[in-house]
Amino acid sequence: MTVLSVNINKIATLRNSRGGDVPNLIKVAKDCERFGAQGITVHPRPDERHIRYQDVRDLNPLLSTEFNIEGYPGDGFVELVKENKPAQVTLVPDPPEAITSNAGWDVKKNFELLSEVTKEFQNEGIRVSIFVDPILEQIEWVKKTGADRIELYTEQFAHEFSKGNLDSVLPYKKAAVFAKEIGLGVNAGHDLSLENLNYFAKQIPALAEVSIGHALIADALYLGLENTIQLYKRALNTDNGIEF
Repeated sequence: MTVLSVNINKIATLRNSRGGDVPNLIKVAKDCERFGAQGITVHPRPDERHIRYQDVRDLNPLLSTEFNIEGYPGDGFVELVKENKPAQVTLVPDPPEAITSNAGWDVKKNFELLSEVTKEFQNEGIRVSIFVDPILEQIEWVKKTGADRIELYTEQFAHEFSKGNLDSVLPYKKAAVFAKEIGLGVNAGHDLSLENLNYFAKQIPALAEVSIGHALIADALYLGLENTIQLYKRALNTDNGIEF
């Protein structure tokens, strides 16, 4: 069964737009768990424009499912992760000014950095996933870092799938097979939605986890949060598509 981790960054963005504590991030995270999410993902950035560092500290002792903290491994991020010891850390190559993730790591180029932080996190008992494009050479370099998993960056798949190109999943399938062969777990995320998730999940062998935020929260505006989470879980783990 593939785990659904709900990224709650957009909830924090909405809260921050007015100040105060509405919507309450802790309540939403706990409700996501109560409605069936098997994990919660956050991506704190140095400017704290959505998830704040204190949010991570507040969430950590209260979550009952897997906590996944993703971000660029700058000094402040590394210390925050080590302080809170989530189940998983996902390393992404985003510079501070990036709006959202827009590419996977060049792992070979950043091998020293990624190897060092991977070891540092694993020494704290934290599983490490590295965000990559479906490029076999990059996945091979992930293995050399000692990381536990890859997270496949799925924007290109989602873009091509929306145009009817079903073959767009093939590089991801090949990447997942290769990762499994060399002993890496496989996660995926970025622009996965109810429109493409069922097809993607059926094509990717041994898909351990997906992290979804933007599309899921947008769907929840119309469908309700509880119903939306159940629809995403069904899309992940059934052979049939979604019926509205």
